[in-house]
Amino acid sequence: MKLAFKIALRFLKSNKGQTILISLGIAVGVSVQIFIGLLIQGLQNDLIQTTIGRTSQITVTKADGSDFDDYNNIIALAGAADDRLLHVSPVLDKPLFITIGDKSASVLLRGLDLEVSEGIYKTQESLINGEMPYQDGHILIGSELAKELLLDAGQSVEVLTPEGEKGSLFISGIFDFGVAGINSSWAVSSRKTAGSLFMTGDVASAVEMQVRDVFSAKDIALVIENDIDNEFRVQNWQDQNQQLLSGLNGQSVSSLMIQIFVLIAVVLGIASVLAISVLQKSKQIGILKAMGIKDKTASLIFLFQGLMLGLIGAVMGSALGLALLVMFTSFAKDPDGSPIINISFDPAFILFSGLIAIAAAVIASLIPARKSLKLSPIEVIRNG
Repeated sequence: MKLAFKIALRFLKSNKGQTILISLGIAVGVSVQIFIGLLIQGLQNDLIQTTIGRTSQITVTKADGSDFDDYNNIIALAGAADDRLLHVSPVLDKPLFITIGDKSASVLLRGLDLEVSEGIYKTQESLINGEMPYQDGHILIGSELAKELLLDAGQSVEVLTPEGEKGSLFISGIFDFGVAGINSSWAVSSRKTAGSLFMTGDVASAVEMQVRDVFSAKDIALVIENDIDNEFRVQNWQDQNQQLLSGLNGQSVSSLMIQIFVLIAVVLGIASVLAISVLQKSKQIGILKAMGIKDKTASLIFLFQGLMLGLIGAVMGSALGLALLVMFTSFAKDPDGSPIINISFDPAFILFSGLIAIAAAVIASLIPARKSLKLSPIEVIRNG
């Protein structure tokens, strides 16, 4: 085996141009695989974060849509049912009309347990002006609603409930969740403020949850549903966002197909070049066989060549792929200077891509390795 490795290394050194060309081919394949794979991952993560990252991924409500006061029991049952829950918080949602002068708007008042729900909505991080509405009678409004009604933090507004009850609320801050629909239609307060305004007391209209792995939400929802009363309904984001899931699956499939075709191109390229190498080196192999080298050792020469080419190409490709990603994130930016796509450098995926390329190179070298087994030293030397 040591002899086969030394001969393979000498063969590679004897034709440096060919070695560099094959290595570059593998490197380009690996870099494309890493770049496309991590780019698609970044797109998916951004899409998930934008659509469901700051929303409830599992929601428990009364089947008849009414409020309920035993929300703590639901929270305890959910926590005991599955340990994959990350954040659990009750919420009281009510429609509300906000009036300022001759302008008015219909909003959804979201009464939250502000400290607990911070893990879900990250409201504090989303503040662009003012402060959190911890005091009774204080609310936050979205940036789009503030523009529409010409409002700012520090102002008071008149409000009207669907039941005709009037009141006054103080705008303690303006938020921007990055979603225009939310910024124009939500108002956020403490659950106590919402309960006082609507005179419902200490109740919730839903219990909202986030999970560690967003794609496990449906399974966790089924576990919770089996453990609570039938009067409650459990919904999850996967059932409510089938089009989003289809889009994510389509991205994953397209990324996989690109990577497969790149690997096929790499395998065919290595196999064809090494097959030609067998013909080029046939005389040397014939002489080696005549000197007593075994057929197995002769075939190992090409397997080692494939392995070394794969290693060189994988290292070069990983470096090139990372360089492409750095360039992409450096130049592809939003007007505010933030990257268009937040790409995470996944070491496991990069390592996997490199190992796949090495394996592909070794598999490709099996064809010339089998050809070398059939070389007869007498025929090779006789035919020159």
